[in-house]
Amino acid sequence: MRRIYINEDYCIGCRLCEIYCLVQHSHSQKIIKAYKEELPRPLARVLVEEQGYLSFALQCRHCEDAPCIEACITGAIGRDSNTGAVLCDENRCVGCWMCIMICPFGVINMNTEGKKVASKCDLCYGEEEPVCVKNCPNEALVYEER
Repeated sequence: MRRIYINEDYCIGCRLCEIYCLVQHSHSQKIIKAYKEELPRPLARVLVEEQGYLSFALQCRHCEDAPCIEACITGAIGRDSNTGAVLCDENRCVGCWMCIMICPFGVINMNTEGKKVASKCDLCYGEEEPVCVKNCPNEALVYEER
């Protein structure tokens, strides 16, 4: 299965991955509208962590034995049969946050605007390549199978 990998030596902490992710998951898919007009504001499903000169993007690892799938009481989190990605069906999620508590990487977020649901990377489902990877100026993010 293809996954997103980070080369922290190339990451400059520009946060463009966060911006493009937020816009991709917005209703308008327009940057100004996504930030200033959409309510509830969409969440980026990637987060840039920084410490000193080191920075890197964190997002769902789409684990082979994903503990979030087992922890989900409603079955909202499951594996896509075509891509192998771990996806969250926000219509089935009840906001119990078990997935957040069990995720070993801490990459599932609480979307508390509107219906309280878990929010996680979906590898830009339906796109050939995730937007965070496509728009990384230094190619610090790659989408490949290893």
